[in-house]
Amino acid sequence: MPKLKIILAYDGTDYSGWQIQPAAHGKTIQGVVTSALKKLTGEEISLVAAGRTDAGVHARGQVISFNTASRIPVERWPLALNSVLPEDIVALKAEKVHEDFHARYDARRKQYRYTIYNERFPDVFSRRYSWQIPHPLDRDAMAKATKYFIGYHDFRSFCASGSSVKNFNRYVEQSKISYRGNFIYFDITANGFLYHMVRNIVGTLVEVGRQHIKPENIAEILAAKCRQKAGPTAPPQGLCLEKVDY
Repeated sequence: MPKLKIILAYDGTDYSGWQIQPAAHGKTIQGVVTSALKKLTGEEISLVAAGRTDAGVHARGQVISFNTASRIPVERWPLALNSVLPEDIVALKAEKVHEDFHARYDARRKQYRYTIYNERFPDVFSRRYSWQIPHPLDRDAMAKATKYFIGYHDFRSFCASGSSVKNFNRYVEQSKISYRGNFIYFDITANGFLYHMVRNIVGTLVEVGRQHIKPENIAEILAAKCRQKAGPTAPPQGLCLEKVDY
């Protein structure tokens, strides 16, 4: 049975994250996409995603893979799938992949962007896609702090409790701050991420921006391997999965 790889974009605001949850926990991206695929193909399809985004987190480049016996031409898949998906989930691209392709385990690197809106008064148009912070932030200090995350580190200090992983080591290729007006963007690329890792890094960077933590203290926080040493967890709406490379 052929296997497809599809790139999805979605607004995660109204969802309880990617992974299917008990009905009491609300709708999920995986659940909605699975239902759409059944409507389209008549098949019970099992989806694999590159990353299990949390409730309220968005994606521009989520990757899913699945097997299907459907005769829909591969180039027609985005249009066909979008016809049965809600407006806040969009299929962008489809391609056939080899049978042993795995959207999660074959990923070589993932890129996330976190957006902060730094202004006294909230921006009504970006509130679903940014963390709105009214007090001043020292952008230069935040930019210096980002450099300490680059390289191979044990990120236990930035992993939320409840994670079942045994290995906390990750290699960060890119960690940087950029700006546009009142918007502050944090971009990070790594070979993998721990539970809430990006949001915990951003919460710590904001503490640096508020001058509660010095940039050079990041090295000490990493070395401590203790979640309590780092800053708070940033809210989900500012986070977006931008791209996955294979």
